[in-house]
Amino acid sequence: MKKLVISLMLASSFGFSAQAAAQQSPVKVSSDLEAQVIEWRRHIHANPELSNREFETAKMVAEHLRSLGMEVETGVAHTGVVGLLKGGKPGPTIALRADMDALPVTEQTDVPFKSTVKSEYRGNEVGVMHACGHDTHVAMLMGAAEKLAEMKDELAGNVMFIFQPAEEGAPEGEEGGAELMLEEGLFADNKPEKVFGIHVWAGFPTGHVGYRKGPLMASSDQFEIKVKGKQTHGSTPWGGVDPIVTSAQIINNAQTIISRQTNITKAPAVLSFGIVEGGVRNNIIPDEVTLIGTIRNFDMDIRSDIHDKLKLTAEKTAEANGAEAHVHVDLGYPVTSNDADLVEQMLPVTKAVAGADKVQEVPLVTGAEDFSYYALEVPGMFVFLGVTPPERDMANEPSNHSPHFYADEDALKTGTELYVNWALESL
Repeated sequence: MKKLVISLMLASSFGFSAQAAAQQSPVKVSSDLEAQVIEWRRHIHANPELSNREFETAKMVAEHLRSLGMEVETGVAHTGVVGLLKGGKPGPTIALRADMDALPVTEQTDVPFKSTVKSEYRGNEVGVMHACGHDTHVAMLMGAAEKLAEMKDELAGNVMFIFQPAEEGAPEGEEGGAELMLEEGLFADNKPEKVFGIHVWAGFPTGHVGYRKGPLMASSDQFEIKVKGKQTHGSTPWGGVDPIVTSAQIINNAQTIISRQTNITKAPAVLSFGIVEGGVRNNIIPDEVTLIGTIRNFDMDIRSDIHDKLKLTAEKTAEANGAEAHVHVDLGYPVTSNDADLVEQMLPVTKAVAGADKVQEVPLVTGAEDFSYYALEVPGMFVFLGVTPPERDMANEPSNHSPHFYADEDALKTGTELYVNWALESL
């Protein structure tokens, strides 16, 4: 830290910006702390827990934060942990976030700390794996907490460490994740000025950072359409109302919502049907068909408009056939949007940590993230951190959520240092 302070003084005397100085001298983590981060990661990876069931992970995190002298709150949104590090000088609060939950995926990697854990998911026994890399997120943020705790006397403000459950979605019939943490008052008493998050990514080489100003990841909504007709024998279709034919027309007509009714020059959008269920026999036209699908979008106003148009399209198409359509849209995660000014402010230090040649702007991602809820409350910045060894073929590397997903631990040092230096730059 002394080196950084000297750099800042020299930068000031020669007219350089503080960001330029930070770019030259980011704070590094020691090899011992890097090894500890890797050890934490391996333990968490070998002991994964599903959404809202992260009991042992939360216990491990809470004990670590308490050992660093922080104020710690547990049981937030079921299993969430929040630590508050108070700096030695007055100033704002900023937040750093990591998600803790694993996926119902049976691991098929050959790492020595491979998960063999099994659990129950939707009534079935399943394998459990950190197939999205949340184990690395937790370990990196634990490492950042340790480093920043060592420097607390120099911090002009406070750091909130958010260890969040259920990013992958709460179990059926439950609530969870970022939305519930906020509903329970996460930002009520000590609202941060900024919030930062990292997600490891299989599509980038190890240590590379992908950022984007404005929308980064899509909103994700599920819809269900119940198409109600009138049962009749297949040989006499005029004796009833065919919900299968009506459903086919709804599926086709719904495609025009994006291709003909949405201004995709403003923001891309996707509307896809994934489930079509109806009928039990080849010669019986059923009473009802169920259609289920997803909507992805990068603009909150357009998102609402697509919902309205889907309802109108389904209902009027059904009405034209003498049927009924009942549309329900289950709102998922909002658009994950980065604050442009915050990204610009942090870009020099991000490049200083990762290397300027390893930081690049990325295209829109149609996946979704509940970090979006935090970024709706305060300016947020969310980036991707590459975890695939550079000699591998990025295009064919198993993606996040794959049973073959692999995270190169050499990236963990970069992620830990990003958290640390973003906090220092903010305070």
